[in-house]
Order: sequence, then structure tokens, then C-alpha cells
Amino acid sequence: QVQLVESGGGLVQAGGSLRLSCAASGRTYAMGWFRQAPGKEREFVAAIAWFGGRGYYADSVKGRFSISRDNAKNTLYLQMNSLKPEDTAVYYCAAVRDDKVVVSSTSSEYDYWGQGTQVTVPS
Repeated sequence: QVQLVESGGGLVQAGGSLRLSCAASGRTYAMGWFRQAPGKEREFVAAIAWFGGRGYYADSVKGRFSISRDNAKNTLYLQMNSLKPEDTAVYYCAAVRDDKVVVSSTSSEYDYWGQGTQVTVPS
């Protein structure tokens, strides 16, 4: 069982930036970020393959967010720029336990989940 711990959330003004981190207790494969706003379902934000490379993004964050990983540190990152009030949500890190998928935007394909970190962008 791999534990995922997110950090880096907080309150930031519109147009500002935040960098989320997700520390994994062991090796993971595909990883991703999801978010859930109050009263809404959890939605895909970004994903990256175990070997890194280009990220995959939801249209709503494309061009503003950047996903990356450091496998030597077992850590996933999400750089969030030009934040908007609609980005307000709890952000969750997720990971796949084997190489069954290379990268995915589907939450059901992820095996491990963090506890979430709150990001608030006041309007």
C-alpha cells in the first residue's frame, strides 16, 4: 500500500500561483491530480506517465497548470498559474500501482489517493 500526502494548498488571489506537491511512500506508475469543488463531482485536472514526459490536462486548466514528477524523490507536482476563482476546490493526488495504464484521466483507474489539499481563490 502506497501512501500519498499532498501539500502546498492555500488561499491565493486571482491571477496568483501555487505549487502543489504529492509525496508518495513508495514507487508509483501513472499519477494524476483531480479536484472537487463544493457541490460538484470530482474532476480530472492533469496526469503524467511514470516516465514523465508531457502532461495531459483538462481543457479548463490547459496553458495555466503544469504537472511534473521527480521519481528519485517519489514526488508529484502541480504548478498552478493564473489562478481563477473557479479553480477553488480540494485537490487530490492519485497514483496507479502498476503499469496497467500509461496515463489516465479516469479516476476509477487510480489505485491510491491522497487526503486532499484545499485551494481557495476568492472572487
